[in-house]
Amino acid sequence: MAISRSDDVRLSNQRIVLAALRSRNPMSRTELRTATGLSAATVTAITGDLLENGYLVEAEQKSNGDAANETNAVSRRGRPQVSLALNPKAANVAVLILTHNRVSAAVADYSGKVLVEMSNSVDTQMLDRSEIVRYLVQILETALDRSRIAKPALRQITVAIQGVSDAKGTKIQWSPIIAHRDLEIADELEQRFQASVKVTNDATMIAAALRELEPERFDQSFAAILLAHGIGMGLYWKGQPFSGIWSSAAEFGHMCYIPNGALCRCGRHGCIEAYAGDYGIWRAATGGDPKVMPTRSVDMSVMAELAARAKQGDERANKAYQDAGAALGHGLRNLFALLDPFPVAFVGSGAIAFDLMEPMIRRSLGLRNIGLSHSDTELYSRTDDVSLTQKGALVTALADCDKTVQGFREPAIFEHANAG
Repeated sequence: MAISRSDDVRLSNQRIVLAALRSRNPMSRTELRTATGLSAATVTAITGDLLENGYLVEAEQKSNGDAANETNAVSRRGRPQVSLALNPKAANVAVLILTHNRVSAAVADYSGKVLVEMSNSVDTQMLDRSEIVRYLVQILETALDRSRIAKPALRQITVAIQGVSDAKGTKIQWSPIIAHRDLEIADELEQRFQASVKVTNDATMIAAALRELEPERFDQSFAAILLAHGIGMGLYWKGQPFSGIWSSAAEFGHMCYIPNGALCRCGRHGCIEAYAGDYGIWRAATGGDPKVMPTRSVDMSVMAELAARAKQGDERANKAYQDAGAALGHGLRNLFALLDPFPVAFVGSGAIAFDLMEPMIRRSLGLRNIGLSHSDTELYSRTDDVSLTQKGALVTALADCDKTVQGFREPAIFEHANAG
């Protein structure tokens, strides 16, 4: 048991070092000690082994800040100091994204640099079961060919889907963009590319990206709510991405807002998405029957035009956005009653009109009550859901890849991170 615990601590510290380098690459050993809280002996042992096994390379030392002071101090002793960087050639990862009528792929090296990215339009509802996986395979093979990376060099694949994945990350349990349930994804991709595969929800990947890019805002507990054709949510709770018992869960858009209300894509009535999804807002703004799904494709340009009309005084369009804000606020109020308030980022095409919805979101949250601080909840908005989904999936793929790094020499000292 003692040996097993030593191995666990060793691998945990290794991941801490790799994560620090992913946030700022390159870094000197002194900078790594400061960033991780690990001792000099532990950092030296970990980085030495990672260098030997090809996961790190020596890089040119920066000449500013603490690194410059360290370089000068060591140089005076005749021992030049170097920085350490992630070795781009150590491994490669890939990202596949399946959203409404679009499939995308990206390939990156171990340092996180994107080598190739591409996307194709496809009518996702018309694909049969075998075609869905075939499209994913084809676009990834094309991306790998363009990046000139051999399949065996691919270590990890993250598949981000609009819909519900299983808790194990192997299949699509349900998605409004395809006509099939319980679609196995991981097995065929793993066999074809000889790489580990994780299937996950796209909103969860948006949350992962926000945590990576803006840790001062989005750190331990926060939510990313996707405002697009559908409504999704990625949730971090106490520093960990939230998932359900059997599925990815966190289906904020399918929480009930009005019983037996407007028809949702999921087939039920009264969901938040039926009022706040792009199609729901467009349906209400154009006088559509709330019990009938719109047949028109509603893209970002259509929603931008609709938001402009609302801001110019179109009463029906303005009311559609107010109703969307009320639905979103109602859902947050219920969520906060269970978990306490936390920062929320609204991301996607719907965020174009966030200023039209925010007053009703806050009104629906209500005033401070029973100790809940709803009135001053931190709310943010961004429209770049596509790039954030890719970024989050890439961050996830690299983190999973880091977990496979093995092969330490036994160091003299190992300790928990941030130990005294």
